[in-house]
Amino acid sequence: MTTMERATSEIIFANGLSHAVLRWGSSETAPARDGRIVMLLHGYMDAAGTFAGVGPKLAAAGHVVYAPDFRGFGAGARVPEGAYYHFADYVFDLAEIIAHVTKSTQERVTVVGHSMGGTVATLYTGSFTERVAKLVNLEGLGPPELDVSVAPVRMRRWVDEVMKIRATDAAAPHRRPMTEDEALSRLAMNHGRIPRDILRAQLPHLTRKAPDGSLTWAFDPLHRTPSPTPFSAHVFRAFARAVTCPTLFISGGPHGFHPPDEEERLSEFKNLSRKELSEAGHMMHWTEPTPLAELLLEFL
Repeated sequence: MTTMERATSEIIFANGLSHAVLRWGSSETAPARDGRIVMLLHGYMDAAGTFAGVGPKLAAAGHVVYAPDFRGFGAGARVPEGAYYHFADYVFDLAEIIAHVTKSTQERVTVVGHSMGGTVATLYTGSFTERVAKLVNLEGLGPPELDVSVAPVRMRRWVDEVMKIRATDAAAPHRRPMTEDEALSRLAMNHGRIPRDILRAQLPHLTRKAPDGSLTWAFDPLHRTPSPTPFSAHVFRAFARAVTCPTLFISGGPHGFHPPDEEERLSEFKNLSRKELSEAGHMMHWTEPTPLAELLLEFL
C-alpha cells in the first residue's frame, strides 16, 4: 500500500472493547524516531474517516498515522447495556490503543485532536506526559462552562433522556432510513457554511448504508443525551497545566468554535504556539485538509 491510497482498517482490543482504527503508512517503512506515530482524534458526531484528506499527507512525509473511531461513533464499538460514554472512557481507550501501536513504553507519540478529540487529547497528554512528544489541539478546549447550580437538573435530564431512548430506540428519528439527499440536508442544518460537495464527501463516514441504499446515522443514540455532569473548565485547565510537551493550537478563524474564556484556557499550556486557518471554520479537516496537513507537518 502506498501512503496516498486508502487507509487500512484495523481492530484493536482496548479497555474491554474492539475498536475500529484507520491507519495510513506503515511502521515497516517509517524510520523509528520520536513522535513518528500520529494519533488523529475526531470530534463529537464525527468519525475517523473524515481525516481522509489529512492522514495520507502525514503518512507520505514518513509518519505512521492512526485514527480511531471513538466508542459509539462511526464504526466504533458500542458500550453494553447499562453503560455510557464518559470522557474518562475515551482517555482509557486511547491509552490502551497507544500502548498497542507503540513498540515500547519509551516510544512517544504525537497526538492531534479536533473538538471533543482535542479535549480527550489534552486529558491524555496531561495524564501521560511521558508518552507524548507533541500535542496539537484543533479547537478542542471544551464547551463553555456551566454554573454548578445546574448539576442536579442536568443529572435528572440525563437519566430521563437515556430512559426515553432505551424505550423508543427502534422508532427514533436517527434510526429511520434516509435518502442521501435527506441525510445531506440534515447535515447541512448543523454545518450551513460548508459547501454541499464537502458535506456529501463526509456522508459515507457518518452514515451506514442498507442493502436498499437507504442511510442511517452511524452513532449510538446515547450520544444525543447530555452528559450527567457539567463540563468543568477548571478541571480542563488543570490538565493543560500538566502538559509539558510542545503544543500547537490551530484556530478555524472567526467562524470556528471559541469558548468565552479561550485565552485563559490556552494560557495554561507551558509551551504553546498558535496558527489560524482564517476561513476554515470549526470543521477545518473537512473544509481545508491540505492547509491543515501543511501546518501539522511544519509543527512536526
